[in-house]
Amino acid sequence: MTVPSLDNVSVILVEPQQPGNIGMVCRAMANFGASDLRLVNPCPYLHPEAKKFAVAAGPLLESARVFQGLPEAIADLHLTVATTRRSGQLRGELLDIEEVPALRGGLPASARMGLVFGREDSGLSSDEVALCSHAATVQTADEVGSINLAQAVLLFVHELGRQPEGASEPLRDCAPQGELEGLFGQMETILERIAFLNPKKPEGVMNSLRQIHHRAALDSREVSLLRGMWSQLAWSIRDWKGRKRGEG
Repeated sequence: MTVPSLDNVSVILVEPQQPGNIGMVCRAMANFGASDLRLVNPCPYLHPEAKKFAVAAGPLLESARVFQGLPEAIADLHLTVATTRRSGQLRGELLDIEEVPALRGGLPASARMGLVFGREDSGLSSDEVALCSHAATVQTADEVGSINLAQAVLLFVHELGRQPEGASEPLRDCAPQGELEGLFGQMETILERIAFLNPKKPEGVMNSLRQIHHRAALDSREVSLLRGMWSQLAWSIRDWKGRKRGEG
């Protein structure tokens, strides 16, 4: 049986702490045809231990790209899945791992997907999960719920690799996430200005707004339209001195 190519799938590791784990991630990716590894602020990833555990996937390790932050690492991707075992209002709906292949199957041919994995000791923060368009989990035993980083990558790429593409209705062309981040930044600035956000916890509202926009699967033209609207709103309140004390 031929393993489907995962050429349009990127694996993003956020602040990995153990070189050996990075090497094992490379081996898992190579086993299932994934070749784009992106590292966010990693430990020394070309350490001999990483090369040792990568085995035949050494070239994949050598070609890994390093980014300073998660927004930069996923800016060109059209759909991203944060992997996490923790739920909560700020993290949105958690898909089961079995639902992830259908997301990939619905992507247009030119679109790219990212699987985002967190730190070995603490995973992804709620803010990092919110940066992604989707979040997914693997059901594990309550007693020992956390999965090793390389094992988690193996589970997800295996799940993608064994499923046929085209598993769901194809999505229309959606904007890359870098365009959406520009929109979200613009929204947050204006919503802070009009005192719509709680300055002590702006993510309470912003994460919900992110989820709404991600579900809409906006294309670049729609993002441009919304950015124009928010720019006009910014212009219209330029002389506003802010909410008076005691109002609202």
